[in-house]
Amino acid sequence: MPLRRAALAPALVIVGLMAAVVSSLGAPLIPVIAERYGAELSTAQWSLTVTMLVGAVAAPILGRLGDGPHRRPVLLGALGVVVAGGVLAALASSLGVLIAGRALQGFGLALLPLAMAVARDHVEERLRARTIAALSLSAAIGIGLGYPITGLIAEFGTISTAYWFGAGASGIALALAIWTVPAAPADRAPTSLDPVGTALVSLGLLALLVGVERGPDWGWADGRTLGLLAAAAALLAAWSQQALRTAAPLVELRLLRHRAVLTANGTSLVLGMAMYLLLSLMTQYVQLDRGLAETAFVAGLTLVPVSVMSAVASRVAPALERRFGARATIPIGSVVIAIGATFFGLTGDHLWQAMVTMGLVGLGLGCTFVAMPGLIVPAVPASETSSALSFYQVVRYVGFSIGSGLAVTFLRIFGGDGPGDPTAYHRTFLVAALLGLVAAALAWILPGRPTGEARPRPRDLELREREEGLLGAAGLEADGLPSPAAR
Repeated sequence: MPLRRAALAPALVIVGLMAAVVSSLGAPLIPVIAERYGAELSTAQWSLTVTMLVGAVAAPILGRLGDGPHRRPVLLGALGVVVAGGVLAALASSLGVLIAGRALQGFGLALLPLAMAVARDHVEERLRARTIAALSLSAAIGIGLGYPITGLIAEFGTISTAYWFGAGASGIALALAIWTVPAAPADRAPTSLDPVGTALVSLGLLALLVGVERGPDWGWADGRTLGLLAAAAALLAAWSQQALRTAAPLVELRLLRHRAVLTANGTSLVLGMAMYLLLSLMTQYVQLDRGLAETAFVAGLTLVPVSVMSAVASRVAPALERRFGARATIPIGSVVIAIGATFFGLTGDHLWQAMVTMGLVGLGLGCTFVAMPGLIVPAVPASETSSALSFYQVVRYVGFSIGSGLAVTFLRIFGGDGPGDPTAYHRTFLVAALLGLVAAALAWILPGRPTGEARPRPRDLELREREEGLLGAAGLEADGLPSPAAR
């Protein structure tokens, strides 16, 4: 028992890292997947988009389920689904089966808040803050590991090898979780879901992403495109009404009445779109014969600066917030992203330029995504923190998904010289830069003075972001945490 308890913290960090690695298996492999299955890049792109879509829907669902007495089986079950998805993708004989496997792997994106909840309740107090901080960085670090590892496997092995690696890594994480993760505290009250709301938001997001992805092929005025977009609008509107009527909604939409909450979510949506435009297109461009003509492994290496600089930004952001406040920190980070995207949009001729671009993007993303929970938390009562950050998590994943789908749309719009036109990529990077500037404007113009609670001190805010905010981001209750002052 002492050994198992001592192994809990490192095991949770490994679970977080493995989930991030597995979820990042898509982008570097998109050109290889398209070639293997004889598909267009737009179709192969769904091996990435579907993972984000499932993650967007699964995060609040698993978070709500994991908040009750069944956290351990929810965590282990989700890990089991990720393992099954890796096996299915590795054995796939068609692109459709591979995409189905990637959809199952999307459940890995919802595991981080569950791991943090376990750390909050069961890791020793002297290690708790450090473990939660390590978990908060695991997503960025996992991308930095996942892209070059899978690129290397794809270069010297096969696509199946890459997904077998993902299944094996998930299996190790599952075995560690079975051994170390204890049951939730016995006093946890049962939780309930909103099945109607879950179905409405899932179908609405699916219709939206299919409409955006197929629009260039069908035509934006085609009945199928317009029908899907209209269906998405109707389904999401119905979901909004359902969420406002039900006693236990999947996410609490009423919190959008707070201008700070609206600001963080609007900025997160726009930056999520920009982020996945940049990440997915960079890995494609580096491998294009008319681009930089590098290998999948080198394409993965170009994203390592995103992970490194995001980790650096997590240390810089609290200092920026102390100096300028959250209202200025988010626009600063958004402008840095815009600068990085503009730099590559106007150059993009050499590998070092790709590295510099991704470093700037990582620095900007790290600053903004660390500061956003700090914008939400002071604006709402403590009893609403969990719901507010749950909605933020969903919006961020929706932005990722839309950005992944829009990548193909802009390439089609700008690709006057046929598939793989370098000019189309450069112009799309400039679109991502514009999105960064839009996010900066939103973050500066929208917020009003926080209402309800007084704004906490920066150090208190940083602790709440790591231990309370990130836990609440998937709908997990954070009321059991002692206040920063008490600690």
